[in-house]
Amino acid sequence: MSDSQGRLGPMCGRFASFSDAQDLADELAVAELAEDARLLGPSWNVAPTDPVRIVVERPDRASGEVTRSMRVARWGLVPSWAKDPGVGARMINARSESLLDKPAFAKPFAARRCLVLADGYFEWRKLSGGAAAAGTGGAASSSGAKGRGTPKQAYWIHPATGRFAAFAGLYEFWRDPSRADDDPARWLVTATVITRAATGEMERIHDRMPAHLTPGAWDRWLDPRVGAQEASALLQAPGVELATLPVGAAVGSVRNDGPELIAPDTAPRDPEPVWL
Repeated sequence: MSDSQGRLGPMCGRFASFSDAQDLADELAVAELAEDARLLGPSWNVAPTDPVRIVVERPDRASGEVTRSMRVARWGLVPSWAKDPGVGARMINARSESLLDKPAFAKPFAARRCLVLADGYFEWRKLSGGAAAAGTGGAASSSGAKGRGTPKQAYWIHPATGRFAAFAGLYEFWRDPSRADDDPARWLVTATVITRAATGEMERIHDRMPAHLTPGAWDRWLDPRVGAQEASALLQAPGVELATLPVGAAVGSVRNDGPELIAPDTAPRDPEPVWL
């Protein structure tokens, strides 16, 4: 997303997750639905460090049998070697092109891949020319900043089929050294969304997009026995068809949440609105 100063920032930085957990579990053939994942409420404005639903496959310690489960993770990956979890706020995304070059991502890419579940995401398109001039007279830009920076149009981007989105992601475990060994809260589970270069109409909005995995790729992506080379190929395969919709500026503030955030903008500021 674009930040409040008008710069193109990490992608994606906001998304929505409001589908029923049990419906998602059924479609993803999840064997274990964790209670916190089942109880996590809907949100139309998920922001960094918020709890998100992820799907993982892990072998049972006793039997070695691989089980698919849905659990909750905090958005923003915290490497196991981090001194404190604050670093996660800066690691909400991982670029697909450099996963093996970054120590924080290389290990989970090999062994801890996940699906980050969403119904769609938000992005901001920077406006220019006449639209920018018209939008700088003290009015709020679509990213929520008043009277400063480049005006932007917010977009709601989601699978054209109306189904949920499964973003390619990585997850990690961080051990809180300040907590006792028998404290169940001593382990923090965090996750990041993998991004790739934008394709097709998405390039008109932002140069990056989440790596959406098609249902046919879910099994191989989650399988811990699949190596990095094959997993990398899955990230480059064509993803799902996406639809875009200009929406209002309210999503720019984390204080706002509700289905009205994905309603059409009745007066879009983008001179070339993308309606797919």
